Amino acid sequence: MHSGDTALSKSRIYFMAALIVAVFSVYLIHLFNLQVVNEEFYQKRATQVTQRSIPIYAQRGEIFDRNYDTPIVSNIDSFAIDIIPGEVPDGERDSLYRRLAEYLGGSADDIKRRIPLSYADLYQPVEIKSGITLETITYLAEHLEDFPGVTWRNKPIRNYVEKETLAHVLGYVGDITREELQVLYNKGYSYGSVLGKSGIEKQYDLLLRGQDGKEFRTVDVRGRKVGEALVSEEPPVLGNNIVLTIDRHIQSLCEKALGQRIGTVLVTKPATGEILALVSYPSFDPNLFYDTSNTEAFRQLSLNTQFPFLNRAIQSQYVPASAYKIIMTTAIVEEEVIPLNKTILCPGYFNYGDRVFRCHKHSGHGHLALFGALAESCDVYYYTMGAEYLGIERIVDFSRRFGLGEPTGIDIPGESAGILPSPGWKSKIYNDRWQGGDTVNMSIGQGFLAVTPIQMANAVSMIVNEGTVYKPHLLKEVRDPVTGDVIEEIEPEVLSTSTIRPSTFQAVQRAMRQVITEGTARVVLTTNATTVAGKTGTGEIGIDNHWHSWFVAYAPFDSANPDDRIVLVVLVEAVNEWEWWAPKAANIILHGIFSRMNYDEVRANLHTWYLRAESQGER
Repeated sequence: MHSGDTALSKSRIYFMAALIVAVFSVYLIHLFNLQVVNEEFYQKRATQVTQRSIPIYAQRGEIFDRNYDTPIVSNIDSFAIDIIPGEVPDGERDSLYRRLAEYLGGSADDIKRRIPLSYADLYQPVEIKSGITLETITYLAEHLEDFPGVTWRNKPIRNYVEKETLAHVLGYVGDITREELQVLYNKGYSYGSVLGKSGIEKQYDLLLRGQDGKEFRTVDVRGRKVGEALVSEEPPVLGNNIVLTIDRHIQSLCEKALGQRIGTVLVTKPATGEILALVSYPSFDPNLFYDTSNTEAFRQLSLNTQFPFLNRAIQSQYVPASAYKIIMTTAIVEEEVIPLNKTILCPGYFNYGDRVFRCHKHSGHGHLALFGALAESCDVYYYTMGAEYLGIERIVDFSRRFGLGEPTGIDIPGESAGILPSPGWKSKIYNDRWQGGDTVNMSIGQGFLAVTPIQMANAVSMIVNEGTVYKPHLLKEVRDPVTGDVIEEIEPEVLSTSTIRPSTFQAVQRAMRQVITEGTARVVLTTNATTVAGKTGTGEIGIDNHWHSWFVAYAPFDSANPDDRIVLVVLVEAVNEWEWWAPKAANIILHGIFSRMNYDEVRANLHTWYLRAESQGER
């Protein structure tokens, strides 16, 4: 071998050796980097790959009325049944679903819909039924071999203590849907979260729901659990308790006074905007919806032609009828369109153009000034004021000042805005000109005008407060679920402030008092527990012998302390048998509130008073 070849061979050997050393050095450096320098990082990555987190759902906060003594919404220990599809043998799926359906109720098809074929290899639990008792879980545990892939977990359910009484205020909860999850995922919600669906439960869901915890378990590459040991756990955080402005004793009184009549009752504090009672009938039992796999109860209520899900206090729109005359009276006084002592003749009818508009008293009221016209609810007087003195522009302006045509902003979802008609509105909606007859009708709260009961409560509050209206609200306090300490206290929020003169409101207050002492309500408002100022209303709906019955009022009339006063609105729909019930119900409610009596005590007390008055010739 030549010396040149030998040198070349040695060079190759050295090169290969250097290359091998370099490669091994790179590997050694990389291994050192993996195992020493970045050990913590890669250990976490490995752990994440081999672990699965299972949510531990937080318990929702309890709900109290303003007395903060007994919860009106609490939680009951309960369980949910899950199936892990990947653990169910292929040939046993249908038989397993049938056995579960027979034992849990419902149908095998319902279970099958919850676990489609695409889930067949899934090793994550799928909920099939909630609201399961401990007895049921005990049975499943004792017969576990008959239910492969079936598991369970703790899932408390809501207990609505007052049931139907406060259903429209409280609302109800249910499992989050896929559509809701797409919107709320970034707010910490996940599949299986319980979500408020209506009412307070929905409005303040983030306060009530707390923060879900997690438990971590080791799984294999297919997602199956490896061993039974719990790796780690993040405990859930309880949801906050909330205190409502509602007084459950007043709520019960109002509910019983309304009875089984389709309608609504509202009691508010005009000095703060707090709602003391909100009744809407018919109602529903929110406890029926704890098990979202059972849709029959929801379907039946949805098909009910009396619309029990409808919160009539904030969602239904009605002609305000003569209750609207308190707004018309305010406009008449403020605009000084006529001296307060000047009388208008009511012959029982009002001629306008080629039409004749009747007064509710067909024989006529004779000559009446403003206060007497409001007390007797004379339609002809207000026809005249609207058509010949105020005009539609000023009528619409004062209606808007009182908040008609706009939502009040009450803190539960679904509020309607009502309808405040005007020439521009009619042109847009009906492509038609505003007629003089439209102004005449609107002057007595009829025609196109439509209001919600909560708007009428605000209108009365403006008169009581002489121009200031506070936003109506149901939340009073947020409290710590463990210590009970107040976390947040809701302060009154001014919704609007009017430029109408205080003297104008004071005149309207006196006129409303005369309705009770000398007018249409004097034979019904018999309570001696307080002094009342108010207005009756009878809303026409175009069907003979069917009218909406309104009563709007505040009390005490003679109190110097604004915090003592309440506003009351009662609306009984025309679908009920006509009995002019709104002022009668108001008499019961006002007597009960200011005498501190329940419904049965009020009935007995008023009956005794009636018999005594009759024997003394006072009636």
